[in-house]
Amino acid sequence: MGTMKEFKEFAVKGNVIDLAVGVIIGGAFGKIVDSVVADLIMPVVGMVFGKLDFSSLYIVLGNVPAGTGTALADLKKAGVPVFAYGNFITVAVNFAILAFIIFLMVKQINRLKKEAPAPVEAAPVVPEDVLLLRQIRDSLQK
Repeated sequence: MGTMKEFKEFAVKGNVIDLAVGVIIGGAFGKIVDSVVADLIMPVVGMVFGKLDFSSLYIVLGNVPAGTGTALADLKKAGVPVFAYGNFITVAVNFAILAFIIFLMVKQINRLKKEAPAPVEAAPVVPEDVLLLRQIRDSLQK
């Protein structure tokens, strides 16, 4: 039963829950970045380079069976080895954008973070007997 108690304490610690929330938000954020790259950036980049669709750039590395289409999906379905460098370009751009956005977020968070004020040192605690002796001394001096 001790192991279950330890596991429960581990699972409900703030760090574990924060990590889980971060992973979930990161997954959703990754989909947004995928959409930005695929739907907004890559079409513009493709247009600049002569209306290229980067996702369809590949080099066939093996023999293509008769009757197989020339589309990348058809070649992969037929088991033909292909060097799909266009997809890699898309994923690399995706990563660069995601890394840059995270960099900007961390930079902004660090800028907004205020330095923690220096801890105020507590006054030394004077024992009660010393206080009483001081009171007696002060009353005798008057």
